Amino acid sequence: NIRYVSDSAPHTKTPSRHEKSLGLLTTKFVTLLQEAKDGVLDLKAAADTLAVRQKRRIYDITNVLEGIGLIEKKSKNSIQWKGVGPGCNTREIADKLIDLKAELDDLALREHELDQQRVWVQQSIKNVTDDSNNSPYPSLHSLWVLAGSGLSCGQGCFNTIALLKLLVRLYIQILFVTYTVIHSTICSEMLGRLLVT
Repeated sequence: NIRYVSDSAPHTKTPSRHEKSLGLLTTKFVTLLQEAKDGVLDLKAAADTLAVRQKRRIYDITNVLEGIGLIEKKSKNSIQWKGVGPGCNTREIADKLIDLKAELDDLALREHELDQQRVWVQQSIKNVTDDSNNSPYPSLHSLWVLAGSGLSCGQGCFNTIALLKLLVRLYIQILFVTYTVIHSTICSEMLGRLLVT
Protein backbone atom coordinates (compact mmCIF):
# COMPACT_ATOMS: atom_id res chain seq x y z
CA ASN A 1 0.00 0.00 0.00
CA ILE A 2 1.26 3.45 -0.94
CA ARG A 3 0.33 6.33 1.33
CA TYR A 4 0.14 9.84 -0.02
CA VAL A 5 0.57 12.82 2.24
CA SER A 6 -1.13 15.98 1.09
CA ASP A 7 0.68 19.30 1.17
CA SER A 8 -2.10 20.64 3.34
CA ALA A 9 -1.24 18.22 6.17
CA PRO A 10 -0.30 20.10 9.34
CA HIS A 11 3.43 20.34 10.00
CA THR A 12 4.96 20.73 13.41
CA LYS A 13 6.85 23.98 13.34
CA THR A 14 10.24 23.97 15.01
CA PRO A 15 10.75 27.21 16.96
CA SER A 16 13.36 29.46 15.39
CA ARG A 17 16.43 30.65 17.27
CA HIS A 18 14.77 34.07 17.55
CA GLU A 19 11.66 32.57 19.12
CA LYS A 20 13.77 30.79 21.74
CA SER A 21 16.03 33.76 22.51
CA LEU A 22 16.21 35.33 25.94
CA GLY A 23 15.44 38.69 24.38
CA LEU A 24 12.06 37.53 23.09
CA LEU A 25 11.36 35.68 26.34
CA THR A 26 12.09 38.90 28.24
CA THR A 27 9.64 40.86 26.07
CA LYS A 28 6.91 38.25 26.62
CA PHE A 29 7.65 38.11 30.35
CA VAL A 30 7.45 41.91 30.78
CA THR A 31 4.19 42.02 28.80
CA LEU A 32 2.76 39.28 31.03
CA LEU A 33 3.94 41.17 34.10
CA GLN A 34 2.44 44.48 32.95
CA GLU A 35 -0.91 42.83 32.26
CA ALA A 36 -1.02 40.93 35.58
CA LYS A 37 -3.63 42.00 38.14
CA ASP A 38 -2.17 44.77 40.33
CA GLY A 39 1.14 44.13 38.57
CA VAL A 40 1.76 41.05 40.74
CA LEU A 41 2.92 37.92 38.92
CA ASP A 42 3.45 34.37 40.19
CA LEU A 43 6.74 33.10 38.74
CA LYS A 44 5.62 29.47 38.52
CA ALA A 45 2.48 30.48 36.62
CA ALA A 46 4.58 32.71 34.35
CA ALA A 47 6.97 29.83 33.57
CA ASP A 48 4.00 27.61 32.68
CA THR A 49 2.32 30.31 30.56
CA LEU A 50 5.54 31.02 28.65
CA ALA A 51 6.35 27.27 28.38
CA VAL A 52 9.79 27.77 29.91
CA ARG A 53 11.48 24.46 30.69
CA GLN A 54 14.52 26.00 32.37
CA LYS A 55 13.27 28.03 35.34
CA ARG A 56 16.66 29.72 35.69
CA ARG A 57 15.88 31.73 32.54
CA ILE A 58 12.96 33.34 34.41
CA TYR A 59 15.22 34.02 37.40
CA ASP A 60 17.87 35.57 35.14
CA ILE A 61 15.24 37.97 33.82
CA THR A 62 13.82 38.84 37.26
CA ASN A 63 17.30 39.41 38.72
CA VAL A 64 18.15 41.96 36.06
CA LEU A 65 14.71 43.63 36.22
CA GLU A 66 15.06 43.92 39.99
CA GLY A 67 18.59 45.26 39.59
CA ILE A 68 17.38 48.13 37.38
CA GLY A 69 14.43 48.88 39.65
CA LEU A 70 11.54 47.72 37.45
CA ILE A 71 10.25 45.03 39.83
CA GLU A 72 10.32 44.10 43.50
CA LYS A 73 9.83 40.77 45.23
CA LYS A 74 6.47 40.34 46.96
CA SER A 75 7.15 36.81 48.20
CA LYS A 76 9.44 33.90 47.38
CA ASN A 77 7.64 33.10 44.12
CA SER A 78 5.92 36.36 43.20
CA ILE A 79 7.06 39.76 42.00
CA GLN A 80 5.44 43.15 41.44
CA TRP A 81 5.92 45.47 38.48
CA LYS A 82 7.10 48.97 39.48
CA GLY A 83 7.37 50.37 35.96
CA VAL A 84 4.65 51.91 33.81
CA GLY A 85 1.59 50.04 32.56
CA PRO A 86 1.13 48.34 29.19
CA GLY A 87 1.18 50.72 26.23
CA CYS A 88 2.81 53.47 28.34
CA ASN A 89 6.48 52.57 27.89
CA THR A 90 8.71 55.61 28.04
CA ARG A 91 11.85 55.91 25.94
CA GLU A 92 13.98 55.30 29.04
CA ILE A 93 12.18 52.04 29.84
CA ALA A 94 12.44 50.91 26.22
CA ASP A 95 16.19 51.62 26.23
CA LYS A 96 16.61 49.67 29.47
CA LEU A 97 14.76 46.72 27.97
CA ILE A 98 16.98 46.78 24.87
CA ASP A 99 20.07 46.76 27.12
CA LEU A 100 18.53 43.96 29.17
CA LYS A 101 17.86 41.84 26.09
CA ALA A 102 21.43 42.32 24.87
CA GLU A 103 22.82 41.39 28.31
CA LEU A 104 20.66 38.27 28.57
CA ASP A 105 21.58 37.14 25.05
CA ASP A 106 25.25 37.64 25.93
CA LEU A 107 24.82 35.58 29.12
CA ALA A 108 23.11 32.81 27.15
CA LEU A 109 26.02 32.77 24.69
CA ARG A 110 28.57 32.60 27.52
CA GLU A 111 26.61 29.81 29.19
CA HIS A 112 26.60 27.85 25.92
CA GLU A 113 30.38 28.35 25.52
CA LEU A 114 31.04 27.16 29.09
CA ASP A 115 28.82 24.10 28.57
CA GLN A 116 30.72 23.30 25.36
CA GLN A 117 34.09 23.69 27.10
CA ARG A 118 32.94 21.43 29.93
CA VAL A 119 31.99 18.75 27.38
CA TRP A 120 35.42 19.08 25.71
CA VAL A 121 37.24 18.81 29.04
CA GLN A 122 35.22 15.78 30.12
CA GLN A 123 35.91 14.10 26.77
CA SER A 124 39.63 14.91 27.09
CA ILE A 125 39.70 13.40 30.58
CA LYS A 126 37.87 10.32 29.31
CA ASN A 127 40.40 10.00 26.48
CA VAL A 128 43.29 10.27 28.96
CA THR A 129 41.84 7.83 31.48
CA ASP A 130 40.77 5.33 28.79
CA ASP A 131 44.14 5.45 27.01
CA SER A 132 46.07 2.21 27.60
CA ASN A 133 49.32 4.22 27.70
CA ASN A 134 48.10 5.76 30.95
CA SER A 135 47.36 2.42 32.61
CA PRO A 136 50.23 2.77 35.15
CA TYR A 137 48.23 5.62 36.69
CA PRO A 138 45.36 4.70 38.99
CA SER A 139 41.88 5.96 38.10
CA LEU A 140 40.98 9.52 39.02
CA HIS A 141 38.42 8.34 41.58
CA SER A 142 40.80 5.91 43.30
CA LEU A 143 43.52 8.58 43.41
CA TRP A 144 41.14 11.03 44.99
CA VAL A 145 40.00 8.50 47.62
CA LEU A 146 43.54 7.35 48.45
CA ALA A 147 44.93 10.88 48.59
CA GLY A 148 42.25 11.86 51.07
CA SER A 149 42.60 8.73 53.18
CA GLY A 150 45.50 10.14 55.21
CA LEU A 151 47.84 7.21 54.56
CA SER A 152 51.33 8.01 55.83
CA CYS A 153 54.21 7.66 53.35
CA GLY A 154 54.76 4.55 51.30
CA GLN A 155 51.89 3.91 48.91
CA GLY A 156 49.86 6.84 50.27
CA CYS A 157 52.65 9.32 49.38
CA PHE A 158 52.90 7.91 45.85
CA ASN A 159 49.16 8.27 45.32
CA THR A 160 49.19 11.86 46.57
CA ILE A 161 52.00 12.69 44.15
CA ALA A 162 50.22 10.84 41.33
CA LEU A 163 47.04 12.78 42.11
CA LEU A 164 48.90 16.08 41.92
CA LYS A 165 50.44 15.08 38.58
CA LEU A 166 47.01 14.15 37.26
CA LEU A 167 45.50 17.42 38.49
CA VAL A 168 48.23 19.37 36.72
CA ARG A 169 47.50 17.45 33.51
CA LEU A 170 43.78 18.18 33.86
CA TYR A 171 44.50 21.86 34.49
CA ILE A 172 46.61 22.04 31.34
CA GLN A 173 43.87 20.26 29.37
CA ILE A 174 41.33 22.85 30.52
CA LEU A 175 43.65 25.61 29.30
CA PHE A 176 44.13 23.89 25.93
CA VAL A 177 40.40 23.53 25.21
CA THR A 178 39.54 27.03 26.42
CA TYR A 179 39.65 29.55 23.60
CA THR A 180 38.84 32.57 25.76
CA VAL A 181 40.61 34.01 28.79
CA ILE A 182 39.76 31.85 31.81
CA HIS A 183 40.07 32.96 35.42
CA SER A 184 41.87 30.65 37.84
CA THR A 185 38.80 30.38 40.09
CA ILE A 186 36.69 29.24 37.12
CA CYS A 187 39.35 26.68 36.24
CA SER A 188 39.45 25.30 39.79
CA GLU A 189 35.64 25.22 39.80
CA MET A 190 35.68 23.18 36.58
CA LEU A 191 38.27 20.82 38.09
CA GLY A 192 36.07 20.39 41.16
CA ARG A 193 33.07 19.48 39.02
CA LEU A 194 35.11 17.01 37.00
CA LEU A 195 36.44 15.34 40.14
CA VAL A 196 32.92 14.85 41.47
CA THR A 197 31.51 13.41 38.23
